[in-house]
Amino acid sequence: MIIGVPKEIKPDENRVSITPAGVHELVKNGHKVLIEKNAGIGSGITDEEYIREGAEIVESADEVFENAEMIIKVKEPQPVEIEKFKEGQIIFTYLHLAPDERQTKGLIEKKVVAIAYETIEVKGKLPLLEPMSEIAGKMSSLMGAYYLAKPYGGRGVLAGGVAGVHSAKFVIIGGGTAGLNAAKIASGLGARVVVMDINLERMRYLEDILPANCEMLMSNKVNIENEIKDADVVIGTVLIPGAKAPKLITKEMITKMKKGAVIVDVSIDQGGCVETSRPTTHHDPVYEIDGILHYCVANMPGAYARTSTYALTNATLPFAIEIANKGWEKACKENESIKKGVNVAFGHVTCKPVAEAHNLPFKNIEDII
Repeated sequence: MIIGVPKEIKPDENRVSITPAGVHELVKNGHKVLIEKNAGIGSGITDEEYIREGAEIVESADEVFENAEMIIKVKEPQPVEIEKFKEGQIIFTYLHLAPDERQTKGLIEKKVVAIAYETIEVKGKLPLLEPMSEIAGKMSSLMGAYYLAKPYGGRGVLAGGVAGVHSAKFVIIGGGTAGLNAAKIASGLGARVVVMDINLERMRYLEDILPANCEMLMSNKVNIENEIKDADVVIGTVLIPGAKAPKLITKEMITKMKKGAVIVDVSIDQGGCVETSRPTTHHDPVYEIDGILHYCVANMPGAYARTSTYALTNATLPFAIEIANKGWEKACKENESIKKGVNVAFGHVTCKPVAEAHNLPFKNIEDII
């Protein structure tokens, strides 16, 4: 199979979808890898490194899209990229279609096979999302602590405090991979940390592994409202695979928060779990509503591009190889995890939460393969 890797064009996105080691493995399996010139520069990977492992460097994205049977990306295809797709072409990337009607309809119109990293599921886990959730979770506490500083619009509260002075209070909504990693960093900074979740078993696990300055609390409307009132940093990490994130923090709740507090909405790539959230970029990451700073960067791990690129390839490569070796239909028939990753195929929405989000017809992938 011919596999294409274009340079990411989303603003402030420095990741690339494959490492030289990934190229080596694909070539070893008999595939041809086309990489757009300078695609890896943002992650510190040169064209020469790719060439050494057997990749062919092409001058433009047009060449990649024109010749590749499968396109491997990091972020969702941008409108100009969707225009380049061909019927039957495989797109393997993060899609986050539930909050993005324009992209969904573009993929339907182009009749591509769109396989989303974030809905590939193995034994109840999302292995292709987890490494980026780790990074985004760790970043969320770092960004929250940073923007608490007065020069950046925050309350002027140091995360860990000092002797005789309260440390900052971090409230983390969602105890999954991102929430756990947010709590690790926040507690390591010395903050008082409240982690909220709806799964008692998960909370017991978090209580066992997190330090004493972390408290677990059941997530519900009343508790959220009470806890964020005096929070310095609120981090939303809620995830429903493939679907829009629920709006757990309302506009009214925000009006009751302390002025200069910071909200970090990690869920923003699935629409956000805060009613006042809207996507931002690394170039312009924060905005203020009712005196509350909102950090809502939709591609947070792109800030630490080299770490993210290598972590992402570690997770995605085995699936990319299987799809390339078998073809997408056989891969779906033989691997339930890959089948769950198919969101759109030949003009049909095959992921129920995406169909429901946009009120579109749903077609079972079984009826296509």
